[in-house]
Amino acid sequence: MSAVNTYDAVIVGGGHNGLVAAAYLAKMGARVVVLESRHKTGGAADTSTPFPDLPDVNVTTLSYVMSLMPPTIIQDLRLEHFGYKVVAMAGSYAPQPSGGGIRDEESEDGARFRDTVAAFSKKDADAYEDWSEWIGRSAGFLGPMLMETPPELGSMALGDLADQARFALRHRKGMSSRQAADITKLFTMSAADLLDQWFESTELKALLSTGGIIGTWAGPEEPGTAYVLMHHAVGDIGDGKLSEWGYPIGGMGAVPAAIRASAESFGAEIRVDAPVEHILVESGVVLGAVTASGEEFRAPLVITACHPKITFLDQIDRADLPPEFVRDIENWRTRSGTVKVNLALSHQPPFRDDADGADPTLAGSSIMICPSIRYLEKAFEEARDGSASTLPFSESCIPSYYDETLAPGDTQVVSMFTQWVPQEWSQEPHQDELEAYADRLVDMHEDFMPGFKDAVIGRQVIGPWQMENEFGLIGGNIFHGELTTDQLFHMRPAPGYADYRTPIQGLYQASSATHAGGGVTGLPGHHVVREIAKDRKHKKFSGNSRTTTQ
Repeated sequence: MSAVNTYDAVIVGGGHNGLVAAAYLAKMGARVVVLESRHKTGGAADTSTPFPDLPDVNVTTLSYVMSLMPPTIIQDLRLEHFGYKVVAMAGSYAPQPSGGGIRDEESEDGARFRDTVAAFSKKDADAYEDWSEWIGRSAGFLGPMLMETPPELGSMALGDLADQARFALRHRKGMSSRQAADITKLFTMSAADLLDQWFESTELKALLSTGGIIGTWAGPEEPGTAYVLMHHAVGDIGDGKLSEWGYPIGGMGAVPAAIRASAESFGAEIRVDAPVEHILVESGVVLGAVTASGEEFRAPLVITACHPKITFLDQIDRADLPPEFVRDIENWRTRSGTVKVNLALSHQPPFRDDADGADPTLAGSSIMICPSIRYLEKAFEEARDGSASTLPFSESCIPSYYDETLAPGDTQVVSMFTQWVPQEWSQEPHQDELEAYADRLVDMHEDFMPGFKDAVIGRQVIGPWQMENEFGLIGGNIFHGELTTDQLFHMRPAPGYADYRTPIQGLYQASSATHAGGGVTGLPGHHVVREIAKDRKHKKFSGNSRTTTQ
């Protein structure tokens, strides 16, 4: 007979959102268990040692940079006490094929950035301050919506109508006809068309457009990428600055490690190597979950932090779900052509544009291979037509510049987030083609970092198939679903269920496919517990078993 365990809450999936939810529930007094299928928690926010001959070299396996997690979560869960530390990146650097490049260095006056932009267009250098203010204002308007639960638009139920009215009233402040037009542009335009309204140089437009294509199955000329650009402008590493990105000390795996330690300090139980095979449902009510080993975990409350296609199409009998909801999840788009390449270098090669080493912070920049809008669009079009990009887009960083714990001595770690390969590659490994793709990326870096190729002493190439099969990122999509207009806010991941609830009573969802998801934010994990607290109202967790008391 299989073992049966009773809890107040079961969390399915030990990624960072599942751990955040577990920590908050345990802090409230709930007896919580997290069931994680892999041998460790963290999901795509992972630090690993992939090079057998270099056991002291650590890489940020998939997710590679931190932003968007609000100070509220960091403070509530005492994450800094448990080792959470993020260092702001030095800026960005976009080398150009003909020499030179745009250098966006963090400084109070932004003089370096304006000077490098002016080398391509003085007009654009002068216009950038107005652009920055405009995109910041738009992000500042939409950003607070990420902290809210979307109302159920279209519902005529009195409670839902009240929620809609309150939502509209909260966000009408400061909303002018001009602001409404600006928001409409962000949701409907391509990044390329939006940037055309502000700038003339293809070099600057290409650099700025990359915010609209990160993790997206779309090139910068595709409608809707303007919103993704804005989404990446909503960031905060604790000091209130928008668009500031940083590196966690200890690699990305240090972030979920801190959250896990917090959850365990409140009493949460974490189980690894515990893949959930089935979520128990009876008469529309959740009863718990069963792992592949046959062990049962009973609870009146279950939160799934897994990709919605895994939860609702594999772990739950479809007969227990409304047909419309099943169709919505079946049609949930989760394509991606992302490839992550992690390298170990014997030393830091010099930069072509800084041969004498006068700019030591250059190695701490996010290095963007994006010479033009057409370059980026062509890279996407090749993948859409079924071939890996001949000249891919890449955002590379050297986190060991900030974090000596990642690599010993002169050894450096390079993290390349790249796009695109065909989205069909999520169905087969295609490892030989991926290695050839990585060869091209190394050659491209050699162009502006002479000696780069010879310095490579370790290489890891992760494509969409591995992302799906090892990390549960269906299609290789890092957001658990594309950030398109029809998959945002009240539509994420299905109409009527953007409030973290599901058609099953007692079953909630908190994956990156829910509202505010995408990026290592912890927001879905935070928000789902807020909604659970609303549903429970004055009830308290017993702290042992599934019984609750008034």
